[in-house]
Amino acid sequence: MEISKRLKLIKQVGEEITTDEDLKKLLQEKENFVAYDGFEPSGRIHIAQGILRAINVNKMIKAGAKFKMFVADWHGWANNKMGGDLEKIQKVGKYFIEVWKACGMDLDNVDFVWANNMIVDREYWKIVMGVARNSTVNRIIRCGQIMGRDDVKQASQILYPCMQAADIFYLKADICQLGMDQRKVNMLAREVGPKIGFYKPVVVSHHMLMGLKKPTSNESDVVERTIKLKMSKSDPSSAIFMDDSKDEVYEKMKNAWCPEKQAKENPVLEYCKYIVFERFDNFKIKRPDKFGGNVEFASYDELKQAYVEGNIHPLDLKKSTAFYINELLKPVRKHFENNKKAKELAEFVKKQKITR
Repeated sequence: MEISKRLKLIKQVGEEITTDEDLKKLLQEKENFVAYDGFEPSGRIHIAQGILRAINVNKMIKAGAKFKMFVADWHGWANNKMGGDLEKIQKVGKYFIEVWKACGMDLDNVDFVWANNMIVDREYWKIVMGVARNSTVNRIIRCGQIMGRDDVKQASQILYPCMQAADIFYLKADICQLGMDQRKVNMLAREVGPKIGFYKPVVVSHHMLMGLKKPTSNESDVVERTIKLKMSKSDPSSAIFMDDSKDEVYEKMKNAWCPEKQAKENPVLEYCKYIVFERFDNFKIKRPDKFGGNVEFASYDELKQAYVEGNIHPLDLKKSTAFYINELLKPVRKHFENNKKAKELAEFVKKQKITR
C-alpha cells in the first residue's frame, strides 16, 4: 500500500499524532511496524473498549501494523483493580479477549502479551528502573491520570507509569496506539527513551468516546475535557456494554443526551460517527409518513448536516442508532451463549463489583 494511503488510515485512528513527521519517517523506513495498545482488565467491557477498539486495531493492521495487545494484569493489580485480586484481574483479561473474538477484531494479526509473562524477565525490570531513574517523583505522579485517578495514594501506583513506559520499549513498539487519556505516559516515554538507550515512539492517540449523559465538565483544555467526558464503567447508564441486552441498548439510547440541532458533544452522533458508519454503508432512519417518511444517509457528514438543520428529530436518531448498535452486539451475545468457556467468564465478570 502507498505511504499516503497508510498515513490516511492511521490518521483516521489518531485524534492526535506525535508527531506527523515521525510517523511519515517510520512508514518510509518500515513496511511493517509494531503498534501496541494495552488494557487494564477491570470489570465489564463497554462498546468503546470493544467495537471501537476493534475498528482502530483493524485500521492499524491494514496500514502495516503487527499489533500487540498488552494485557496489563500486573498494572491492574498495582492500581488495586478487582479489589487487588490478581487472579480475578486475569480472568477478566480472558473475558476481554473473548469479546474481541466475537466483535470483528483481526486476531490473525494480533498478539496478546500478558504482563504476567514479562515480569519474570530481568531485562524488563532494567527498563523500568531506567525510566524511574530518569523521572522525577512529581512527573510520575502527574501521570496518575493514565490510571483513571486524580491522585496517587498507594506506592504501587508510583510504579505503574514507570512500568507502562517500559512496556513500550520491551515490546519494541514503534507506535503507541492508546487513548487520549494515556497521553502523559506516552510523552514521558518519548522523553525518556533516548536517555536509556531506546527511541522516541510515535504516539497515535485515539478518540475517547463520550458517555451518554449530559456533559458536566468545565475543563477548558481540550484533552482534559475529552477525558472527563468519556464513558465510565462505574456508571452503567453512561455507557453501552458489550453484554447489554437489546432492551438495555434501546433504553440507554432513549435516555441519552442528544440536544436538538446540536452536533458538538452529542454522544448519539458520536456513536454514529465512530462506530455505526465504520461498520455500515448506510444509515436508515425509520419514521411515519406524516413526519417525512424513512430517510437514508450514505455518510456521517450527510447525517450530521440533516440533524443540525432540524430535519431529524432526536428521538428518531436515538431509535435508529440503537438498532445499528444492537445489530453489532448480536454476534457477541451469540458467542457468549454458545461458547461454554466464554459464558463462564461472562457470568464471573457480571458478579464482580466495579472498583476504582
